Amino acid sequence: MPSKVTEMALALWKNLLQTTKKRILQQRRLSLYNGAHGYDEELIKKKLQQFSGGSINLSKEEDGIAILTLNNPKLMNAFTGTMMVELEERVTELENWKDGKGLIIHGAGNTFCSGSDLNAVKELSNSQDGMYMCMFMQNTLTRLMRLPLISVALVQGKAFGGGAELTTACDFRLMTPGSEIRFVHKHMGLVPGWGGGARLVRIVGGGAALQLLGAAERLEPERALRLRLSERTLLAAEQPAALRETRHWLRPYTDGPAAVIRAAKRVVAAGRELPLEAALRTEKDIFGTLWGGPANLQALARRPKHK
Repeated sequence: MPSKVTEMALALWKNLLQTTKKRILQQRRLSLYNGAHGYDEELIKKKLQQFSGGSINLSKEEDGIAILTLNNPKLMNAFTGTMMVELEERVTELENWKDGKGLIIHGAGNTFCSGSDLNAVKELSNSQDGMYMCMFMQNTLTRLMRLPLISVALVQGKAFGGGAELTTACDFRLMTPGSEIRFVHKHMGLVPGWGGGARLVRIVGGGAALQLLGAAERLEPERALRLRLSERTLLAAEQPAALRETRHWLRPYTDGPAAVIRAAKRVVAAGRELPLEAALRTEKDIFGTLWGGPANLQALARRPKHK
């Protein structure tokens, strides 16, 4: 029979676990912008929903891997207004998926995403609407980046403009032969607005980011590998073979208990975004949710030997 001390320790651990999980979830969903910035999310969502077309499809597999598909092949998977809103809804769904470990983002029809639908861009051309759309997509992609899932962008064909920005919100990028990532914003008289510029600097460094933005250069697989914007050039060029290859690449990173995989992503996310002392405190809290937990106790019982 367990002693009263053991029971008390277990109760304290469960309370710490629930409290920490709740706080981490609140931090992850925290909006970058609120009413103090003049931002009205419901208002911009209503405006975006006027520009229909395409869809964002999500499937969640039993192995803890989700597949998110940008589905607007007639426009090279460009984001319509309704697709922007649906992406936010899919991110919310993934935030609530307790068994998730990994996420693959790809486009339908052997291409990734050509950015924003120009019809919506033209209709939202006044500065206030454009700014609100920018804030909405920054919030959505930041939440996507903070998901406790190891995420991979499968880049087939073209990832242009907002599509290029979306790849930077993923932890990793894999490219197929002949594909390209290109920040074409300069040719639209713009700079990235969905957070892609800031994320690009953190991935490739300031000098390389300035080259890619300033010259709107085509970034093909070989150079993307050199800049560490891509982890691998796949052998397959077309679906479904490229998707199978991506799942195979992702498997070692998602093999194991969901609680441990998700905690590892949270630790990395904290280290990537927070000042050192705050990141250390967050790491301590996340560690506390695992210590003495099921995965930890099972590992101790197995007495694993590390080679």
